[in-house]
Amino acid sequence: MGNTDRTRIVLPAAIFIAILAISTASIFIRFALANGVPSIVIAALRLTFATSLLAPYALTKYRDEIKRFTRTEILFGGLSGFFLAVHFATWISSLEFTNVASSAVFVSTGPLWVALLSPIFLNERLSKLALLGLGISIAGGVIVGLADACVWDGGLSCPEMQNFLQGRAMWGNFLALAGAWAVTGYLMIGRKIRGGMSLVPYIFLVYGMAAIVLIIFMLASGNSPFGYQPKTYGWIFLLAAVPQLIGHSTFNWALKHMPATFVSINILGEPVGSAILAFFIVQESPPFLTYCGGLLILIGIYLASQNIQKGHP
Repeated sequence: MGNTDRTRIVLPAAIFIAILAISTASIFIRFALANGVPSIVIAALRLTFATSLLAPYALTKYRDEIKRFTRTEILFGGLSGFFLAVHFATWISSLEFTNVASSAVFVSTGPLWVALLSPIFLNERLSKLALLGLGISIAGGVIVGLADACVWDGGLSCPEMQNFLQGRAMWGNFLALAGAWAVTGYLMIGRKIRGGMSLVPYIFLVYGMAAIVLIIFMLASGNSPFGYQPKTYGWIFLLAAVPQLIGHSTFNWALKHMPATFVSINILGEPVGSAILAFFIVQESPPFLTYCGGLLILIGIYLASQNIQKGHP
């Protein structure tokens, strides 16, 4: 059996594991926030812990490859890390203003933006069915955005537009959407350069740059990574080990074997897993409209993925 055949067999299982891993992120972050840790500190420590765990393996087994990084690889890998840093800074901040399910669904609209930009930057074009799926998903995103501000009681009741736009939930949803835009750059750059780089050196470069940027953000905001309870560092360590090193690293591995749009579409499994975990662990039940909007997003992403699954990105 050739490497290509083995990869095709391993990919579905690997993607499933990655989805399970990233679905835990919102819960670990919520527990850390409950212990008084600012969101930017959580983001900075997440990438710092992940890079530190990765460093011994990367700097021993892949030392020669890391030394041979070209200027282009360093430039694009660093840019990918910058986008990843912005993604975490905005998304984790969103959890201070909106609920787990809404944040997870909004940040997971990244596949929509990847799909829209892929024809331009990656020459991965969309079919009419994929465009239909994108439209349905965007409609679902609008519904999710309304869910925290409106009430369904035999009819839809919403506050005045001015209050809605100034609400905490809307601000949190916008931060999560900004996180989706940032992760788009992160994934598309990964798709562009991963083919010529091994996984471990690549993620070591990207995670390391993201950690540096987030530490700068953290210090500039006047925050410190010290002085928190041991259990708080434990939650952030789990955040680095499970959704980052297992989840994100698996998706980065898949970028070498799949179009960026298809990899990003699989991330849409996260809001489903996050909502289920939030219901059982933190007893958070999202508004009815969140379920409706989330369902539309998943339907739209499913439609958008059909042409990719058939081998026509």
